[in-house]
Amino acid sequence: MKKKRILTGDRPTGRLHIGHYFGSLKKRVEMQESGEYDPYILIADVQALTDNFNHPEKVRNNVREVAMDYLSVGIDPKKTTIYIQSMIPEVAELTVFYSNLVTIARLQRNPTVKTEIEQKKDLFGESVTYGFLGYPVSQAADITAFEGELIPVGEDQLPLIEQCREIVRKFNRIYGEVLTEPEAVLSSGKRIKGLDGNEKMGKSLGNAIYLSDSEEEITKKVMSAVTDPNRIRKDDLGNPNICMVAYYHNLFSSKEEAKTVCEECKAGKRGCVPCKKQLAKNIVNELKPIREKRAYYELHPEEVDKILIEGTKKAQKVAQETIKKVKQAMKLDYFG
Repeated sequence: MKKKRILTGDRPTGRLHIGHYFGSLKKRVEMQESGEYDPYILIADVQALTDNFNHPEKVRNNVREVAMDYLSVGIDPKKTTIYIQSMIPEVAELTVFYSNLVTIARLQRNPTVKTEIEQKKDLFGESVTYGFLGYPVSQAADITAFEGELIPVGEDQLPLIEQCREIVRKFNRIYGEVLTEPEAVLSSGKRIKGLDGNEKMGKSLGNAIYLSDSEEEITKKVMSAVTDPNRIRKDDLGNPNICMVAYYHNLFSSKEEAKTVCEECKAGKRGCVPCKKQLAKNIVNELKPIREKRAYYELHPEEVDKILIEGTKKAQKVAQETIKKVKQAMKLDYFG
């Protein structure tokens, strides 16, 4: 039986953090190991340039960093194809073709695009670039170039998949049934809050724990985590519902330990410092095998490059078959 193709990816704008780990990486490994799917993971360097166009070296340097993060959490290149977006020229071709099938007004109405433009006001001001506004079109090309059937996404990304589905339907209506219409699979992984309580975790916010962080870095970050501001002394009654240390205990500690932490916090029986130290220890222990595996690849970058080269070559072959069918349908297959 043919395996369903899954397409996922990340923008190489920085190392991956525990938000990515709980949000998508663990699920990707789980789906990879099920044997039911044909997973493809793109490192979306072209998309990263839409808001990092003036920092190309940052994007380039992070391609290998992201690849090492994938490998360190258990993504197996023998089971999952990892490839670099910019090395698939067919994606750029499809982006141009699809740009005729979607209006600027429709892109401006996309809820995800509207939110991200608002978040990038400091970068763009009132002058949003064509590339940033049109990245859902590029994303549609990413998906259809590899005949992606299942696209695991968070709820905030659903409008982008719907935009892709609209483009596919319009293309097929005009040129014939050529493209595969993808189906969004809502990720069960929830968005992880930052150490400061922010709903979003990220490098620019300085509130993230990265998969490659050392024990010292993890401990230092945890010790700075936001706790109940009304709890001044150890015997003050605390509110774990607004404490990020309690929040992270629920992620990295056993259920029994997390329960004890909350109960002792409410009763004023546990101080914040020992609570943070125990949390830091638990995070360090969980991430230890990931850090160890990543350390191996840091010492053997040639192996990472080989994996990316081989994965990209495999992806290129798939994309070449897709563009061939697309050009035939669009009557662009000149001279055979």
